[in-house]
Amino acid sequence: MAQEVPVEQARPRERAGEAAWPRPDATGGTPEGGTGAGARGEHPQEGPATAAGPLPGPREPYAPRVVRRASVREQVLQALRAALVSGELAPGEVHSAPALGQRLGVSATPVREAMQQLALEGAVEVVPNRGFRVAERGARELAELAEVRALIEVPVVLRLACTVPAGRWAELRPLAERTVLAASSGCAAAYAEADRAFHRALLSLAGNAELVRITEDLHRRSQWPRTGGAAGARGHAGLLADAAEHGALLDALVAQDLDVVRRLVGEHFAGAEA
Repeated sequence: MAQEVPVEQARPRERAGEAAWPRPDATGGTPEGGTGAGARGEHPQEGPATAAGPLPGPREPYAPRVVRRASVREQVLQALRAALVSGELAPGEVHSAPALGQRLGVSATPVREAMQQLALEGAVEVVPNRGFRVAERGARELAELAEVRALIEVPVVLRLACTVPAGRWAELRPLAERTVLAASSGCAAAYAEADRAFHRALLSLAGNAELVRITEDLHRRSQWPRTGGAAGARGHAGLLADAAEHGALLDALVAQDLDVVRRLVGEHFAGAEA
């Protein structure tokens, strides 16, 4: 059984004018020079790794946690994914594992492991001897992802509309409501997670694990901001409109109104690439 150790999340620096993430210059270095601790020959403590959860805001209190050692890599991965969605790790930037590890309060090792996974997903690119560059993505790539998602998911959802008993759709109502709450918060990362959870539960009704795995990957990739786009470019109103479509889709599925189902799913993917 994995040993449990109490840890505390490391806070981003809060001095005036300092961002939560190190902002690299054109050579991949941080504003202080180099690429973080690793470039100066320093290394974070390699003792028991601490947890890396969602990045705390400047006014959030610390909360001691008990985590399993095996979960550190996964927590780092989730924190980095949230930073990608929010734009804290912006397209084109180069970050070193030691510098990110300092920000998250962990050693460089779980950061490198998480970054390797993100490289497999296409979110970042490995830059030899420097770290990882956040992938640059344009409007065309987002449009292609939306098209592929529609080609896969629209037929599946239409089939589900004809085969799933009306009462089963009630099970998805709490997830649809959660997307509205997340959209209301204005947090792009929180909404992205709630949105994926709704679509994952919807497609799971088809009983095809490979379908869920493939669409989850496409969905996650479609949520990363495009190059030149500001974080949260869709805006609060855009998130709320997107979330409202989940409830409307469930209404159409209960009524087995295939025309409305087809229209709503198509509009949902079109809005996602905006």
